[in-house]
Amino acid sequence: MSCSGSPPVQHKSCWVCFATDEDDRTAEWVRPCRCRGSTKWVHQACLQRWVDEKQRGNSTARVACPQCNAEYLIVFPKLGPVVYALDLADRLISKAGPFAAAGIMVGSIYWTAVTYGAVTVMQVVGHKEGLDVMERADPLFLLIGLPTIPVMLILGKMIRWEDYVLRLWRKYSNKLQILSSIFPGIGCPVPRIPAEASPLADHVSATRILCGALVFPTIATIVGKLMFSSVNSNLQRTILGGIAFVAIKGAFKVYFKQQQYMRQAHRKILDFPEPEDA
Repeated sequence: MSCSGSPPVQHKSCWVCFATDEDDRTAEWVRPCRCRGSTKWVHQACLQRWVDEKQRGNSTARVACPQCNAEYLIVFPKLGPVVYALDLADRLISKAGPFAAAGIMVGSIYWTAVTYGAVTVMQVVGHKEGLDVMERADPLFLLIGLPTIPVMLILGKMIRWEDYVLRLWRKYSNKLQILSSIFPGIGCPVPRIPAEASPLADHVSATRILCGALVFPTIATIVGKLMFSSVNSNLQRTILGGIAFVAIKGAFKVYFKQQQYMRQAHRKILDFPEPEDA
């Protein structure tokens, strides 16, 4: 009897390791998706390793065929009651972990802000006066008011009033000739308007704002003691010291930024130097 009409025998070929069923006749094969042809069959062991690489330790992650996008049907042996309870607890802890970490972080930031606010009150008003004020205050008011002190300092630091002063100065300085003699370049025309970077364009500016805001009460206290030592009230002395520091620092900053602005405005690009003929 002739066998010429029978279909040809198709050998299985693993699309992971490219081995055939003739290379290892004891290997377990699986057809896990809708693929046909050469990508239809794969070794069970090869597919297990490939799934492990895709799941990256998360055994509950879904894995699909890279060719037909059919999701693999993955089953596990049944667990005993103890192992099932432990597995359920592990999943709950894994899901609740990020929320618990966020809560701990928020709580830590809050109590740090409360401590900073209390220290700032004692520093500005005076140690004994500050303790007396906080002892007589309502505890709820302290829990709400003390954390707002660093927040308000940071928000106040973000108000860049020097930039507004500088814009007004550049706009109206040509009408006041005396400013040109005190601050050279203020009223002079510029050949071009240079581009200025955003104040919060990089992380360095953000960290400077944060550090400058938190250290401001200490600087205001020191400046107040140095410049207004005749004032008896700690609060008034600190307020005057803070105003003086902000004004002096702002004046220097306006002058420095204007000089940088003029330097950028008068920038020139030179011709490329031609090589000298030998």
